[in-house]
Amino acid sequence: MREQFRRKTPAEILQSISDIKKGRLKIIMGSVSGSGKTYHLLLEGHELKRRGVDVVVGLLSDSSNKITMEQVGCLEVIPTIEWEQNGFIRQDLNIEEIHKRNPEVILVDQLAHKNRPAAKNATRLEDVMELIRNEISVITTINIYELKGVKEVAEHLLNLPLHVSEVLPENTLTQADEVRLLDVTPEAILKRFQEGKIVETLARKDVDVKLFHRDNLAVLRELSLRFLAGEVEEDLTEHREQEGLMGPTGASERILVCVQYHWNGSILIRRGDQIAKRLGGDLVVVSFIPSQKELTREESLFKSSIQKLIVKLNGKFEERVINGGDIAEEIVGYAMKHYITRIILGQSKRTRWEEIIHGSIVNKILGQTKNIDVCVVADRTRGEGERVLPAVHSKKKKKKKNPYRRLSPAEIKEKIQGVKRGTLKVYIGSAPGVGKTYTMLREANQLKKSEIDIVIGLLETHGRIETASQVDTLEIIPRKQVPYKNVVLEEMDLDAIIIRNPEVVLVDELAHTNVPGSKNQKRYQDVLNILEAGISVISTMNIQHVESLNDSVEQITGVRVRETVPDRILQLADELELIDVSPKALRQRMQEGNIYSMDKVEQSLNNFFKTRNLIALRELALRELADDVDDRLESFKRKEGVRGPWRKEEVIFVCVNLNLESERLIRRGFRIAYRLKAKWYVVYVKDQRSLPNDKQMILDKIRSLTKRLGGHFEMYSTTNRRLVVSEITKQLQDKKATQVIIGHSAKERWQEIIQGSIVAQLLREARHLDILIVAD
Repeated sequence: MREQFRRKTPAEILQSISDIKKGRLKIIMGSVSGSGKTYHLLLEGHELKRRGVDVVVGLLSDSSNKITMEQVGCLEVIPTIEWEQNGFIRQDLNIEEIHKRNPEVILVDQLAHKNRPAAKNATRLEDVMELIRNEISVITTINIYELKGVKEVAEHLLNLPLHVSEVLPENTLTQADEVRLLDVTPEAILKRFQEGKIVETLARKDVDVKLFHRDNLAVLRELSLRFLAGEVEEDLTEHREQEGLMGPTGASERILVCVQYHWNGSILIRRGDQIAKRLGGDLVVVSFIPSQKELTREESLFKSSIQKLIVKLNGKFEERVINGGDIAEEIVGYAMKHYITRIILGQSKRTRWEEIIHGSIVNKILGQTKNIDVCVVADRTRGEGERVLPAVHSKKKKKKKNPYRRLSPAEIKEKIQGVKRGTLKVYIGSAPGVGKTYTMLREANQLKKSEIDIVIGLLETHGRIETASQVDTLEIIPRKQVPYKNVVLEEMDLDAIIIRNPEVVLVDELAHTNVPGSKNQKRYQDVLNILEAGISVISTMNIQHVESLNDSVEQITGVRVRETVPDRILQLADELELIDVSPKALRQRMQEGNIYSMDKVEQSLNNFFKTRNLIALRELALRELADDVDDRLESFKRKEGVRGPWRKEEVIFVCVNLNLESERLIRRGFRIAYRLKAKWYVVYVKDQRSLPNDKQMILDKIRSLTKRLGGHFEMYSTTNRRLVVSEITKQLQDKKATQVIIGHSAKERWQEIIQGSIVAQLLREARHLDILIVAD
């Protein structure tokens, strides 16, 4: 807060004036050549010219391509300086001509480029920075693996050298005013490659065609999403600090492992690393040491081995000296300051009576924070060795199927349905107005040109002229008139679409709830019916409508989204594609009235469309898509993904009671189970004969939610509340559970001592399991 009122130094004032006079830098980033960066660069140019901005083309990497030159259209082109290298014609920016022309904006393709030996600047990046200093804004393009730090990571994961004419500094993206990622699926890029649309470009750029294998493209796509998510997270942290906000953002995971210099320290760190990788989060390891303590020789050896392990795992290590304070208080304070979402600890060695008299670190942490998850790691390492967290079901050895065995009628029906089923593609955005519908319509027009029978089943333009203009000559299926409460409402005509039987149908806003009385309650159920009829669907939705992210979205925006889509629908999709737009550009669209009508603009900008909300939602979308790419890569190739290899089977138990917070606990349990590819149960132990109506309603809701998310709901009974944990423990053993998820205790500490606590009792009774106590 002090920063807000601090007087600027003369040097800072001069820097601010210099920044005002500089041009802007926008980077369009792709995962690989052929992802459409040049096409979108020219789209940006045409849009700016339409708005009256003086924009010219400085350089196009595909300038010899006939299709590319057709896209240039009426944009002015400044001739480049051509030169030859290794039999290829290279192009440099004509800096002198650009300065003479002095446009407001210049389009410059392929930022990663080394200029000819006689050039004024050694690289194209230096050319661009010179233009920016001279008040000329630049829009340019890069591939993710052209960034220095990412190139080495990509080559390691792909086991393939990447030929790049010039490697860009790691801070290139931070120098840009805006970065936009073009998220393109491997399927789409492979289709372009097979059609010969990018082969010529690859030859000119000396790109190895081995790169164009499905799993390689998936790895690069995931790297792009994760790298930009990291950049966005830094922006979000800076923005929240300026506003004086503390605690987890809701958009990403940060795992804190608390270790002592002891034999089990490495076990805790490896657990933390495995959890961080599966959840796409950062690993932070901290050792809290009393100021007067001197390390023994054994502890010094453990410290050295722990530090080596953390370096190997790319984690962050810190040693914090405590000056007589409470260690639990220090841990919670550190966690709040560093946006930690999960604290990982070892099991307490104290008995129940010792904990009552002296307390335990776990109980103290639980008493001091309700908004950070606490994971207590299983205490069985001495007896069984290190237990590795899994990422997917283990493959049990199965008998080879007899190839001559006749299929049953049910098996035949299942196989035929799989063959007949249409494909599903979903465009996902971080917020309304990013351009999902616009992009969907543009793809539809391209498919129509390719003589695909495609129609519009349901379209919501929200009065946006640019979106409506993309409809062009596409056939629209008229909406169905549905009477409801003395009014007539319109809905998508499911029956008419199936009778029309096109090859592809566009269905906007997948999360929409249908008018009561419709055949299906939700539009995604209509889409499932269309797919079963053999018709392919292209649809749209925003990240806040993913059911398991409901709580994260509420934490970020303060808004509880009521219309959701089960995660299994997105898992069912053949393609998910992110439409990425920076918060700054999105707010600009809002201010210009391109998203909502002008009378709603001010209210939206001050609520859902706050900058910090948009940054957090963008990060959430990037990470969610990255995780999805990793899951698909693993399942497709059965090989190691970016997050690490698959491991052995895990069974997760989510313990709930009959309050509304149980829904949040179930969603959290699902997300963890899905990331670990674990079988999961939701368990409720009934300790009374009959339930009042309000409790029965909650029971029905959590049973329904569990089923919707693909879990197994089980209810058990006991005659005494004090036997609840005994019943849970019995079921844990029967189901061979490896992890328990439970919510924070709502009781005060004195109530727990007198009445007992289910959380504390579980920690004692299930010491052989990992127990995750989820934040309230």
